[in-house]
Amino acid sequence: MDVNEFDFHLPEELIAQTPLKERAASRLLVLDKETGEIKDDQFKHILDYINKGDCLVLNDTRVLPARLYGQKSDTNANIELLLLKQIEGDKWETLVKPAKRVKVGTEITFGNGELTGRCISEKDHGGRIIEFDFTGVFHEVLDRLGEMPLPPYIKEQLDDKERYQTVFAKHRGSAAAPTAGLHFTEELLKKIADKGAHIAFITLHVGLGTFRPVSVDKIEEHEMHAEFYQLTEGTAELLNQVRDSGGKIIGVGTTSARTLETIASANDGKFVPSSGWTDIFIYPGYKYKGIDSLITNFHLPKSTLVMLVSALASRDNIINAYEHAVREKYRFFSFGDAMFITEGGLDK
Repeated sequence: MDVNEFDFHLPEELIAQTPLKERAASRLLVLDKETGEIKDDQFKHILDYINKGDCLVLNDTRVLPARLYGQKSDTNANIELLLLKQIEGDKWETLVKPAKRVKVGTEITFGNGELTGRCISEKDHGGRIIEFDFTGVFHEVLDRLGEMPLPPYIKEQLDDKERYQTVFAKHRGSAAAPTAGLHFTEELLKKIADKGAHIAFITLHVGLGTFRPVSVDKIEEHEMHAEFYQLTEGTAELLNQVRDSGGKIIGVGTTSARTLETIASANDGKFVPSSGWTDIFIYPGYKYKGIDSLITNFHLPKSTLVMLVSALASRDNIINAYEHAVREKYRFFSFGDAMFITEGGLDK
């Protein structure tokens, strides 16, 4: 399957640079995954498409202020570091710019010297294993020195760090936000629960795969980087009960979808408590086993995430919906509007 089949024209002015003042004020494109029917709505009306007995699955990962700016200890050359995942102890896998300046043995100083890092290993695509040295608690040092790792297509500075966190963010470890969850407020979640729908949480720490473009012509040759996930016993029991009683499992974001599909595909469609690393790559031809519907943002052309949603609703339906979104001037990407891929019920 050629990667160009997942391309579409996106005017640069539609890339959202800042979050809306109100989280739930974004627009919502509702797509029937079977018929391709489209409805334009507002995210605050998402409740109309969720029924009693359904289950919303949210990713409760918390984004680290993972972007650090420092200087090489010997030359004072500026170095940018993005923390991806903790390997062990104070050793982290990172992305470094410019990578050519950071070799094994290179030392980097951050802040006023309260944090230093030494490169102990080189990896592909600008990756480096860095061992840090500091006094106190690493995450407290990171809170002082780090910046939110906004994607490169966002040029504006973020005034409030919490706007790149979901209201239910809990477990620290992500290099990027699960952005579909940014639209929810505590009030909206309460309304969903009051309607009789269930709310469940999984954890997937977003890592390197989010930042890697597809660099091959045939998508089957693309390799995903692994990301850590966790599904608790209580959540697994709830999801199985919902499925058995005929409710829909609604993934919020591609990270929730990838976690649920990783587990369900390994257990004949059932959910079991588990944790580990997933490198699942979902593209057309894949048959979903974990989720019935998906709430997601609009993604980059030719990205693995466009391929993931195309596997759920078909490539033609997705490209048609994206072209509609461009014509109607929806806001795209991390701080943009949302899409609800479901079936039936668009007349509500």
